[in-house]
Amino acid sequence: MNGRSIRINRVPATITVILLTIVLVYFLNFHKEERPAIYGMLRSDNRVNLRKMLIAAIQAAQRGGLEILDVAHSRQLKERSKGKTAEGVNDPFTDADGRSHCVMKQGLKRIFPRVQIFSEEDKEYCKDAHSFDLDPTVLHETAIVPDVEVTAQDVTVWVDPLDATKEFTEELYEYVTTMVCVAVAGQPVIGVIHNPFSGHTAWAWVGHSMSEYLAELHNLPRHNSEEPIITISRSHTAAANDVTRSVFGDNVSILTAAGAGYKVLQVVANNATAYLHTSIIKKWDICAGDAILRALGGAMTTLNDEPINYGPNESPVNKYGLLASLEQHGKYMERLSKYRTLHNGKLR
Repeated sequence: MNGRSIRINRVPATITVILLTIVLVYFLNFHKEERPAIYGMLRSDNRVNLRKMLIAAIQAAQRGGLEILDVAHSRQLKERSKGKTAEGVNDPFTDADGRSHCVMKQGLKRIFPRVQIFSEEDKEYCKDAHSFDLDPTVLHETAIVPDVEVTAQDVTVWVDPLDATKEFTEELYEYVTTMVCVAVAGQPVIGVIHNPFSGHTAWAWVGHSMSEYLAELHNLPRHNSEEPIITISRSHTAAANDVTRSVFGDNVSILTAAGAGYKVLQVVANNATAYLHTSIIKKWDICAGDAILRALGGAMTTLNDEPINYGPNESPVNKYGLLASLEQHGKYMERLSKYRTLHNGKLR
């Protein structure tokens, strides 16, 4: 080497080591629920914490709600049609649907990159990146939310960025919700239903805790009459009313409403004794409500009285209708079964 020696400049290497150490200490000194979203991308294990998923689900629903409020206040809906529903009603899409979808799904995906997430608006392209860091203050102080870990492959998340879009375009905001559901091994365990316009968030983790708002709804005086109050979709035809009366009797009260999330909360609040849907319905519409009803001791099943599977390999469409109730589920299913027997298995 002609007597020359090669000197290695150690300054850049030393600076690199120091910077990496600072970054590592930065992440590790955060309380684990407060670590930045990128921390989820850096972890190498295959486990997810359901406490953190609950926090993220609440935040996602509320942040999606802010996007909806912004569009509502601007009145720049940019409305277009996605086609017709199973009932033959126009299925609209607005800028609020797309913006809420991008914030909710991308925010969840950045924290839980290994979890399968389905959103109603998955076909929409999100040009801007969205993320948020976990904020445990979305939980009330008395919430019982232990650290429970499950395998990432067992978890499926269902996101409805804007339930009741048609009513949103009509400014019937009481029906509008954002929803997030976490299912483990196909079973709904965490459900979040948020109304952006009232600011109320109903959430529940089956077997653990629920939001103060949900508890307040559930503690309202119960319906004492023997006659049922059935809530059905306001977009259904008159035939749905006829079927409901045929199944439950002429003295049944029918509450027409929009939005699957809203109708589940009517059951929780005792404004309805059951929620009946006789046609196909998507799982992002019903998973959160299913989890909430389970947490309160209620049930949501198909009209064949079978539980609904929300696993990642299942169809996103529930083809067999649904019945949701807090009490007397078996009694209502028996009435439905008798009617279907008399009408060759049909309920439409």
